[in-house]
Amino acid sequence: MSIDIDVADDGWHVLAGLEDTAHRALSAGLLALGKSEADCEVSVLFTDDSSIAGINAQWRGKATPTNVLSFPAEGMPLPPGEPKPLGDIVLALGVITREAAEQGKTLQDHTTHLMIHGLLHLLGFDHETDAEAEEMEAREAQILKGLGISNPYD
Repeated sequence: MSIDIDVADDGWHVLAGLEDTAHRALSAGLLALGKSEADCEVSVLFTDDSSIAGINAQWRGKATPTNVLSFPAEGMPLPPGEPKPLGDIVLALGVITREAAEQGKTLQDHTTHLMIHGLLHLLGFDHETDAEAEEMEAREAQILKGLGISNPYD
């Protein structure tokens, strides 16, 4: 798997091994879903609350910061042998840090969870209905368990 990582907010450096965390989370998610890592690509932007609020306003019409946004790459033609782009995941440090503190989680574990959440969105999962939310949460919990992280929904 190819992961393009852009750290746009230096505050993210409080999380040691950010690139390793991203690789570990996304690899675990793909493997748990039976997807091949070898032929896909994901972009991850680690940014701040202000930037994600602007992105959220532009693409979702909601001018507020959020923890994670996902933008699936659908239907892009590829040259032979090129990895398939799954899409982009954007994470906001301020929101994630506040949520982790409020929920009694480490920043590492909460960030890992939200990367997996974002990856599931790239792969077509959603939580618009109760049934979809239950399925998505169960998948997240299963992947996190494999990484030694407690179920975030307990």
